[in-house]
Amino acid sequence: MVTVRDVVYFVLTIAILLQVRLFIALPFVVSGESMRPTFETGDYIVVDQLTYRFDDPKRGDVVVFRYPNDPSKFFIKRIIGLPGEKVEVEDSKVTIYNEEHPKGMELNEPYIFYTRDDAVEVMLGDDQFYVLGDNRFSSSDSRIWGPLSRDLILGRAFVRLYPFNQLDALPGGYTSYESTSLSTSTIPAPAQP
Repeated sequence: MVTVRDVVYFVLTIAILLQVRLFIALPFVVSGESMRPTFETGDYIVVDQLTYRFDDPKRGDVVVFRYPNDPSKFFIKRIIGLPGEKVEVEDSKVTIYNEEHPKGMELNEPYIFYTRDDAVEVMLGDDQFYVLGDNRFSSSDSRIWGPLSRDLILGRAFVRLYPFNQLDALPGGYTSYESTSLSTSTIPAPAQP
């Protein structure tokens, strides 16, 4: 027999789960090659939607966002450039110009899988980020469609739940860009047919 108490618990449980789903944690399944090898197609992650309400996105964060050219689609990429910075991509190397590094800081990016030669230079606005995939050879990112507006960012990759052997917190996050080695670690791109 269902009691009023059971109904109240059920309604409260649904209300709490909805609040968590809408405002705190968003499930996301990775699709595509753009973040290889950090994320593969089929990886199941939980996106933290709460942190960026209180803190700014950081360089190296892996974020899920609405695609600027079609907000009904969701993309996953890594934040490379922050608001107010100048980003220069040339010969597979990324250089950041900001107040701390007016002459430029070449990023050390050991997570890159494949690269391609690009020549891009962009100055980011107050609420704009420059995002790139880890597999630069197969990524539709800021090199193609420009800076990402903050209001399109849903949150950062918080937990990888699947595959089980890769379960981890803040998967793919990286913060050590300012190392003594300024070379970019890359694997050569595959030969074109």
